[in-house]
Amino acid sequence: MIFKRVDHVELVPKDPHITIGFFVNILGFKIKNRTKVDLPPMEEVIFLELGDTVVEIISAKEPEQVSEAPWQVGYRALALEVEDMSKAVNYLKAKGIPMAVDPVDLGGSYRAEIRDPNGLIIELRQWK
Repeated sequence: MIFKRVDHVELVPKDPHITIGFFVNILGFKIKNRTKVDLPPMEEVIFLELGDTVVEIISAKEPEQVSEAPWQVGYRALALEVEDMSKAVNYLKAKGIPMAVDPVDLGGSYRAEIRDPNGLIIELRQWK
């Protein structure tokens, strides 16, 4: 097979420090690597990992605001598998993270959504 897996997903946040804090302190990611770069407008690249999932945070000088259109061309969400949807929802609410979409039973799974500090969708999925 030529293609093995998704290696990582890149995010360009408004404030990288807030985004890194959210992924590390709320979602449990660990900082894998952090590198200053001199490729304007890029300033720093930070790789965060959770299990075998990697998210690359790109610190850019004055990034453009994300569109607020609910349906647009582009990647729509980052999805995290959770072990227990009720526990995940209670944990997030205790941390002050509101549900953007409450959990729904889709038959073979439960699905919910939260938003990261940039307003980007993070889907939560519990497979039955």
